Amino acid sequence: MIGRWFYPAPPRVSEAEREDFPIMAELHELSFVRDWSEEEIASLMAGDGVFALVTRRAAPTASRRPIGFVMVRAVADEAEILTIAVHPRWRGRGHGKLLMEAAMRRLYADRVLNIFLEVDAENGSACALYERLGFKVVGERKGYYAATGKDGEASTALVMRREMTPPQRPLKGGLGAGKT
Repeated sequence: MIGRWFYPAPPRVSEAEREDFPIMAELHELSFVRDWSEEEIASLMAGDGVFALVTRRAAPTASRRPIGFVMVRAVADEAEILTIAVHPRWRGRGHGKLLMEAAMRRLYADRVLNIFLEVDAENGSACALYERLGFKVVGERKGYYAATGKDGEASTALVMRREMTPPQRPLKGGLGAGKT
């Protein structure tokens, strides 16, 4: 159609697969001073309650290579965001938010009550994203991130938590069950 605007398909979120681990390691290296190797990612992924989600471009002709990922560990009714990374070229386009929302939906369905994460206090864009997603600062670890602070000093990690309300199961028999 003439004059019709075509927008690129939104990125897709899917479960990380073993063949994604090398790219996840590359993304982590591009995002953090202390990178994680492919072996470290594989070891974490082998742990109980650990899952990872990746974003990929959705266009049929686009590469299937992940452009971002989030790794999460859930135990009982609590979860921790272990790491999240988006390729620098794709930052600021909603990939981090998309990954976090997908992880939170999964954790909500799994009846997780609290999600924790740590973020560098100097990473303003990440802090703002987490606050928009309902995370609150519940503590801090001074000097946690080595050599990332101003003037080469160690920076503070903010410990953030988001309380989740699990879906309620309906009472057997519907509303008013058991009343006479």
